Amino acid sequence: MRIEHVAIWVDDLEGMKQFYTRAFEGTASERYDNPARGFSSYFVYYDGSARLELMRMPGIAADETRRQLRGLSHLAFAAGSARAVEELTERLVGGGAPLLSAPRLTGDGYYESVVLDPEGNRIEITI
Repeated sequence: MRIEHVAIWVDDLEGMKQFYTRAFEGTASERYDNPARGFSSYFVYYDGSARLELMRMPGIAADETRRQLRGLSHLAFAAGSARAVEELTERLVGGGAPLLSAPRLTGDGYYESVVLDPEGNRIEITI
């Protein structure tokens, strides 16, 4: 078994597609639209790993994304090295991503940082 994809409801479909393709070197599918439901989505592909589905549909409620809530906690992207974690974190924060946790070695042995995407979802950047 493997994780095939993770899906996120978004408000700004085009902006989130740009963020997840540029920041993490993904490639987006063609946009899918279902006019009957007002549903639109993209799949973002990453080299050899699970896909990310970005979805938009009227009527999906927002929540308090900066608080820890039950459910999906974060998405983690492997940058490959400690320096790559630091560089990607600097680039994202420089581009306006809020920083929740600067690059650091955690108690369980991970070197990671945590930022928020443009809609407040937690993104962990690790080795």
